Amino acid sequence: MVNIIALVSGLIFGLGLILAGMANPAKVLAFLDIAGAWDPSLALVMTGAIVVGSLAFAVARKCNRSYLGLPMNLSTSRVIDKRLVLGSLAFGIGWGMAGICPGPALVLLGSGSVKGTVFVAAMLLGMGIFEILERTRSINFRKRGQS
Repeated sequence: MVNIIALVSGLIFGLGLILAGMANPAKVLAFLDIAGAWDPSLALVMTGAIVVGSLAFAVARKCNRSYLGLPMNLSTSRVIDKRLVLGSLAFGIGWGMAGICPGPALVLLGSGSVKGTVFVAAMLLGMGIFEILERTRSINFRKRGQS
């Protein structure tokens, strides 16, 4: 049942991205082009997402389990560190260069888009490199702690 609800939720999310134009890299790049032919329509999409997300997180903070009975694992960290800032910058630069972020990239991948396929492949490669670096960092940290 959980997988069916996840599938339906993902399909609704993907449909929302398509209807809002967020799966169209040209529309996203026009939104980011504030000095040129700026298209502010995605600001409304983002505002709507922030409102819905804020309400959902407000409810979720009060719960130990999701409506499906799964444990809630919300982050409690409020620290803005170098890793968060650099990751945010990397995300923003990639979004600005390609006009694609991870959610719409999966929609584009599903539609057979070559640009979406290349983006998802690069995203997975980046995630793999991050995982390798994190494991190396963790091993080195443990070794230093033992000496």
